[in-house]
Amino acid sequence: MTRLTARVQHRDVVLAIIVLFALIAFAPAPGSDLPKVSVTTYHNGIARQGVNSAETILTPANVSSRRFGKLFSQGVDGSVYAQPLYVSDLYIPGRAIHNVIFVATQHGSVYAFDADSNRGAGAPPIWKVTLADADAGVTSVSSDDVACGDITPEIGITGTPVIDPDSGTLYVVAKTKESGQVVQRLHALDVATGAEQRGGPVTISGTVRGKGAGSTNGWLHFDALHENQRPGLLLQNGLVYVSWAAHCDGWPFHGWVMAYEASTLEQVGVWNSTPDRQGGGIWQSGAAPAGDGEDLFFATGNGDFTATKGGSDFGDSILRLGWRRGSLRVLDFFTPYDEANLNAGDIEPGSGGVVLFSAPKTGHQLAVETSKSGTLYIVDPTRMGHFNASSNNNIVQSLPSATGGVWGTPAWWKDTLYVGPSYDTMKAFRFNPDLNLFELSPVSQGATTFRFPGPTPSISANGDRSGILWVVQSDAYVDDGPAVLRAYNAADLSQQLYASSDNPRRDDPGRAVKFAVPTIANGKVYVGAKDRITVFGLR
Repeated sequence: MTRLTARVQHRDVVLAIIVLFALIAFAPAPGSDLPKVSVTTYHNGIARQGVNSAETILTPANVSSRRFGKLFSQGVDGSVYAQPLYVSDLYIPGRAIHNVIFVATQHGSVYAFDADSNRGAGAPPIWKVTLADADAGVTSVSSDDVACGDITPEIGITGTPVIDPDSGTLYVVAKTKESGQVVQRLHALDVATGAEQRGGPVTISGTVRGKGAGSTNGWLHFDALHENQRPGLLLQNGLVYVSWAAHCDGWPFHGWVMAYEASTLEQVGVWNSTPDRQGGGIWQSGAAPAGDGEDLFFATGNGDFTATKGGSDFGDSILRLGWRRGSLRVLDFFTPYDEANLNAGDIEPGSGGVVLFSAPKTGHQLAVETSKSGTLYIVDPTRMGHFNASSNNNIVQSLPSATGGVWGTPAWWKDTLYVGPSYDTMKAFRFNPDLNLFELSPVSQGATTFRFPGPTPSISANGDRSGILWVVQSDAYVDDGPAVLRAYNAADLSQQLYASSDNPRRDDPGRAVKFAVPTIANGKVYVGAKDRITVFGLR
C-alpha cells in the first residue's frame, strides 16, 4: 500500500482553524512587532470567506480619500484575472527579506514584486517567469483559437494560483500553444526564485469512461483547447485540485476536476461532471472550490442533470467531492427543484463559489452558494439534500431572488454574509442564531448599483473590530474603462469610506478586468488590472 492510498481520512480540524491556517505568515523577520499576514489562496482561505482578520493598520477611521489612495503601480505583460497572492517576510537569496506580491498574467507570466515599494531595489521584479517561450514556438493562446471573446486577446494564466507556505511552492496552471496544439500544464514554482520544482511542469491530461459530447469509443478525454481553467486552485491535505469549465460554452465541454500529489505532481484523481452528456462546467467567476480540510465543495453551471435517474451527470448542482481509495467521488450533492427551468433560462447556480461557515450558536458547518437568479442556497454539507422535484425544502434554507444575479463569491464576517450582486447594490444578510437561518431582509446595503458582473467582496478587520468591506468595481471592462476600488464600513454598508473614482487622476487602478478580487494585507490593498498591479495604502 502506498503512502498516498494509506493516507488517513478524517475531519478533525475545526473550520475556524482552517481559515486561520490560510492566513498564517511565513516566519516573521527578527524585530517584527507583530506577526504579518500572508494571503496564499483565493479569497483568503480554503473556506473562501474572504476575510483578513489580522489587519491592524487600515480602519474605518483612516480609510478616506484624504488619507488613503494609490501608492504605486507595477506594469505587467498581460491582463491580471487571477487574484494577487501575498507572502510576508520572505527570504530572497541575495536580496534579504521582502514582503512579496505574486501576480499572474494572461500572457503566461508570473511576477514576484516587492509588495511595499517600486523604488530602488523594489523597482524591477524580484523575479519573473514566463511559462510561454515565443522563441521556442510556445505562445499564449489567442481568443480566436477558442472562438470566444470572454478573455481577450490572449489566454495564459486565468485561475488563481495557490501557495504552499510550508514548502515555499506556488502552483499554477498555464495554457499555451505549441506547434499548433494547445497544451495545459501544472507548474510548481519556488516562491523565492521562480524556479520549477517538484518535478514540474507536468502536462495535464485525463480520461474517464463515458459516452458524452466529444467521447470516442466509450471514453472521454480532456480537451486542452476547449477546457477553461477558470477557477482558482485548491491545496488541501497534500493534494492540489484543479478544475475547468468552457470558453463561451464552446462545445464539446464538460466540468473536470483533477487531483495532483503536491510533493511530486503525480496525478491521483480525475472526475468529470457530465460523462454521459455535456456541460456542467466549473467556473464560479474565478472562485476556487472550497475545502473543509478533507473534501471539496463547488457548483456546476449549465448542463445536463441525470443523477436522480441513475445517471452520473451533475449540471446545475452544488457538489461535495472527495478523494477516496485512489479516486475522486461524489459524496453528496444538491440540485434545485427547478433545475430544468434554471438551465433553460441560464440562471443556474455555479456563477460564484461556495462559502463554508460555522453557525454562530451551534458551530455546525454550513455552506452557501449564490446564483445568476439572485437566489441564495444554504445547505448542510453533511446532508446536502440531493434533488426534490417539488421544492427546495430539502435544504437548510433558500432565499429566492434575495439579490440581483450574482457572478462572484460572498464574504462572511461576524455572522453576516456580504453579497455583491449585478444590477443591484452591496447587501449584508445577518444569520439569526436563534432561528439558525438567515434573516430574509438585508441588515444593511450600499448605495452604488453595480452593473454586470458585480463585485466579489473581501473584508479586512482586526478580529471582530474595524471591519472594512473592499470591492473592485469592474463593470467598465466592456468599454475598456477603469476599475474602481471601493471601501465600505462593514458594520453599515451605507457608509462608503473610499472610492478611487473620487480622485481618478491620482488613484486610477488601471483598465478593468472582470471578476477581479482585491487582496488586503498588512495595511495595503492590491488590485490587478489589464496591464498592471496597483498598490493602495495610507498616504
